Amino acid sequence: QVRLVESGGGLVQAGGSLRLSCAASGRTFSSYRMGWFRQAPGKPRESVAEIAWSGDNRYYSDSVKGRFTISGDSAKNTLWLQMNALKPEDTAVYYCAAGISTIRRYDYWGQGTQVTVSS
Repeated sequence: QVRLVESGGGLVQAGGSLRLSCAASGRTFSSYRMGWFRQAPGKPRESVAEIAWSGDNRYYSDSVKGRFTISGDSAKNTLWLQMNALKPEDTAVYYCAAGISTIRRYDYWGQGTQVTVSS
């Protein structure tokens, strides 16, 4: 069984920073891609930032581009998300995910960590 565990969430004032971490444990696997997603109350889950290890291709949603940075260690299936200049609209539960296929599909998900940005 694969487990992804997020950490680093919390309460921060607008303009502040947080760094989320995601660590994999359990059965060994090789991920092709990993990503951060978020879901705010009453809204669908959305992609925030994704990275495909091959070619180091990174994707950011327009709403976080220039403020968030995704990074990680493919060998350890570890992922980070540096979030700067946080806004109240960034408030959500943030999820880490990993995909083992070359197609954009995520096979493993974490339980999520709450990020709350106060105005």
